Amino acid sequence: MKKILLLTIFITMISNNLQSQNDVKSAFLIKWENSKNYLLEMAEAMPEANYNFKPTERQMSFKEQLLHIRQNMMWLSETYFMKDGEKSKKIEPNSKEEIITHLTASFNRVSEIIKTISNEDLSVEVDFFAGPKSKLQILNLLQDHVTHHRGQLIVYLNLNNIQPPKYSGW
Repeated sequence: MKKILLLTIFITMISNNLQSQNDVKSAFLIKWENSKNYLLEMAEAMPEANYNFKPTERQMSFKEQLLHIRQNMMWLSETYFMKDGEKSKKIEPNSKEEIITHLTASFNRVSEIIKTISNEDLSVEVDFFAGPKSKLQILNLLQDHVTHHRGQLIVYLNLNNIQPPKYSGW
């Protein structure tokens, strides 16, 4: 009897976890947390002395890429998903540690903002500089933008003979 009860609890837990991954918002939040952890591993992997590295003059430095990622995710989440509240300010951190602290806080802030919206709200159309978009499209852009710049950071790490962290995007 005890084994059946434990098996039932285990199956229910797995089922609930799979169901939460099928809900758009919940799936995003799971992936967002993994994205945060993966980006932070990259930020940790690059020595602070190399944070100003950029492959060419026309590209952003490693540091600038990280700050650009942070600024964009705050702008998208606060502009399109936050009803009221104080907006984030542009930051000018002086150290690797400060950048990582701000990145962590910003990822967490986006999660908190997204948790407050309803799944129905994702179908609402908003004005965007590239034309009208649904909030679902903005949500996808949040993740796509991080992924785009994270891919560039992998190249920066490789150009500095630093093994990038193992991919963990799910």
